[in-house]
Amino acid sequence: MYTAMNRSCAQWTRVLFLHNSRLSGGKQFPIETRGLASPPPPTNFSVGINKRQTDISDDGKTAVPSSASIGRRDPLDLSFDNAEAAFRSKTTLQILRAYLVFTLCSSNYLVENNMKLMKLGKKVLGKRLFKSLMKATFYGQFVAGENQQDIMPTIQRMRSFGVKSILDYSAEEDISAEEAAEKEMASCVSTTVAPDTAAIAVDPAANSPEADKRYHAHREFADRRQNVNSARTYFYLNEAQCEKNVDIFLRCIEAVSGTTQSTGFAAIKMTALGRPQLLLQLSEVIARSRRYFTEVTGLSADNNILQQNASPAIFEKRFEKADILTDNVAVQKWLQQMTYDQKGLIHLFSWSGLIDANILLNDLFKVPNLQTGRMEPLITALSPEEEEMACNMLRRLNTIFSAARDLDVRVMVDAEQSYFQPAISRLTMELMRKYNKEKAIVFNTYQCYLKETYNNVVLDLEQANRQNFYFGAKLVRGAYMEQERARALALGYEDPVNPTYEATTAMYEKTLLECLMRIKEMKTRTNERRIGVMVASHNEDTVRFALSKMEELGISAQDKVICFGQLLGMCDQISFPLGQSGYSVYKYVPYGPVDEVLPYLSRRAQENRGILTKIKKEKRLLVTELKRRLVKGQLFATPKGEYVPI
Repeated sequence: MYTAMNRSCAQWTRVLFLHNSRLSGGKQFPIETRGLASPPPPTNFSVGINKRQTDISDDGKTAVPSSASIGRRDPLDLSFDNAEAAFRSKTTLQILRAYLVFTLCSSNYLVENNMKLMKLGKKVLGKRLFKSLMKATFYGQFVAGENQQDIMPTIQRMRSFGVKSILDYSAEEDISAEEAAEKEMASCVSTTVAPDTAAIAVDPAANSPEADKRYHAHREFADRRQNVNSARTYFYLNEAQCEKNVDIFLRCIEAVSGTTQSTGFAAIKMTALGRPQLLLQLSEVIARSRRYFTEVTGLSADNNILQQNASPAIFEKRFEKADILTDNVAVQKWLQQMTYDQKGLIHLFSWSGLIDANILLNDLFKVPNLQTGRMEPLITALSPEEEEMACNMLRRLNTIFSAARDLDVRVMVDAEQSYFQPAISRLTMELMRKYNKEKAIVFNTYQCYLKETYNNVVLDLEQANRQNFYFGAKLVRGAYMEQERARALALGYEDPVNPTYEATTAMYEKTLLECLMRIKEMKTRTNERRIGVMVASHNEDTVRFALSKMEELGISAQDKVICFGQLLGMCDQISFPLGQSGYSVYKYVPYGPVDEVLPYLSRRAQENRGILTKIKKEKRLLVTELKRRLVKGQLFATPKGEYVPI
């Protein structure tokens, strides 16, 4: 415990030093061992989705940037077939490398055995030659560099061609499936004795075995990397490792602040910051609290309590009818601690207390038993050690987002499996409530392959509106579909995934359109920009849909409320033409030592193998650009950007 506290103090010392340096107008000097270059001088034109000071003119309306700050702008070819625009930022050698890498990704044998081949290559060639080979091929294509100093040229080059950066330190632990399963089961099973289910069965909300199967660990699916190609997986080792992960995320936030002129993002995963068991139990609490709400009020809470606009008075009447309210101080206190406004209940519990006041989980998640009037837990009992772990996880989240706010860096909380996601989303929304008061610092991620995504976004938008904070969202198709379907089938709960690819596309478009309609409504009513959305997609049709709806609704790129995102080394025919035509675009920029990003490179190879149609188009465009340069005598030309990202 004391070690964790000491590490936290060290982290806060660094954050406060950087923050005070910024406030005093002095230079921001990075920690010497990190190799972080001094940031470039700030520009006068603020960039981002947030309501930043330079985004707004004195009368509260969108400021019009000067022609000098806009830079070059090109017309956008919506076919995304413009090879010159796609690869204008690349040297001829980089184009040849991309063609080679995509060709290798088309080989089933190479992709299926890529980790074995990379390990063999390292053994045969030696560390130095293997490192050079990787930098000339896969590493050079998909990873920006080994450290914060190495990635600067890539970030600056992309920025000069209209594209900004999302930084992610992508070093991963390479462990076997058996090791992964052992770690997961050890970290997802409580050390306390399970409660007597007969004792709590009098409360219909407390147990629903079929539904709650989803929120318990099962060895068959303990290796969460199984059938997942496009997402990183963290396995819990101990609290010290979680503190190291905090330090990594803080360094990433510092890198964003120092290298992107406060226009970039950092990305984090909550499973890196604590014991996964806690996220499972919080997700289970959310499901149980909805059942309890229905039992007390008779109203459906299948999706969320907030949408029912139920008054706390409904609970008072039900408790009076059950004769458990009079002279029952505990029940009266519970009613007072509900989260509600004039429209009605927002939450049964004070989730803000977890983030702001370090309330213990065992104390917070209790409800009155309708038969006895006693306060009984909705959460499986936590040991004192597990309560401390929960406090540590919440402290780590506050450390990260306090640093992000102080350094003016936006942070995306990545989505994870559906059995973790209710807890992740709930905590992220509370972090938004706390840190998004003046601008959007915290962004939540929504996976549109899930059946409940649209409802979740609508409800989160409503909470942000009612509690008056900025809402940030990243929309993705999702990374865990195959795993989710297999798990639901094996464990006997409803498949959370949309039935078809077309249904997922429809969910994505419906969810995005809802966000756009809310943005339009707010723009018309108050001219405020309190909703920011990233369209994170490699699908050209999805990008075209977003652009057409923006035009239809009168939402311009200069409003800075919609941005687009793709992975580094992929779909350049989307990213760069968008950026060069004046839209806000980001590349997801991984970095880390060659040896430690091999699992990431393995996933990129597998992901590209799975989208052969898109690879064929990129290869065709690469060949087209090579031919153009050959004819124009530009094979040895040095790319020079004249664009300023919006």
